[in-house]
Amino acid sequence: MSSATSGLLGYSTRGEVAEEIAAVETANEGINARLASVELTEISADADLNTYATSAGAAVFRTWCTQCHGSGAAGFVGYPNLLDDDWLWGGDIENIHATISHGIRNEDDDDARYSEMPAFGEILEPEEITSVVNYVMDLSGATPLDAAQVSAGSEVYLDNCSACHGEEGLGDRDQGAPNLADAIWLYGGDYDTLIETVTYSRYGVMPPWTQRLSEAEIRAVSVYVHQLGGGE
Repeated sequence: MSSATSGLLGYSTRGEVAEEIAAVETANEGINARLASVELTEISADADLNTYATSAGAAVFRTWCTQCHGSGAAGFVGYPNLLDDDWLWGGDIENIHATISHGIRNEDDDDARYSEMPAFGEILEPEEITSVVNYVMDLSGATPLDAAQVSAGSEVYLDNCSACHGEEGLGDRDQGAPNLADAIWLYGGDYDTLIETVTYSRYGVMPPWTQRLSEAEIRAVSVYVHQLGGGE
C-alpha cells in the first residue's frame, strides 16, 4: 500500500508533510548549490555555509550513519570511532569526503578505498602468529601474553607486516594500514582477538554514498564528521 485514505475534504497529513519538505528544499536550493560547488577546504572559512553544512550534515548522519557508527559517532567493534584522530585513510576534509563518497572495499564504486590484509594462517606457522601477536601487543603498549616471544615476533613482523604497517608500526594511510603502535583498535587489541585478526584477516566494507546522497549532502556530512573532534 503506497497511500493512506484521505481525511475530511481530502486532507492528508502525508501530503502536508511532503509539501513542507518540498518548501524547505526549495528554500535551501541556493545554499546547497554553493555547498556543492565551493572548494572543500573553503567551506570552514565561510561562517554561514559552515554553520549550514554542520547542521545539515548532522541530520544526514542521524539518518544514514548512526546504524554503523553510533548516534554519538563513537563507533562499535568493526566500525570506526569518528571522534578520535585515528584515521585509516586520512582525516582532513578532502579525505573524509573521498571516503564517504566512494566507500571502502565495496563492489559498487570503482574509486572505493581498497586494501586487503592477507590471512596469515595460510602463510605463517602457528608459533609465528603467536610471536607476532605478542610483539604487536608490546608495540602498542599492552602487556604481552608471553614476553619471551616478543623478540622472535619482531622478526616475523619485519618480514611479513612492515611493508604495510611500517617498521615502527605507525601504519600507512595511503594503503589504509592501521597504526599498530597506539592503543586504538578497530576489532580489539586483546590476545585472542589479535590472533583471530592475524590468522583470518579482516575485510570491512562501507558503501559508496554517491548513489544515495546528493553532493551537497555528502559535503554536509563530511563537514559534520570533520568537526566532531578528530578531523585534521
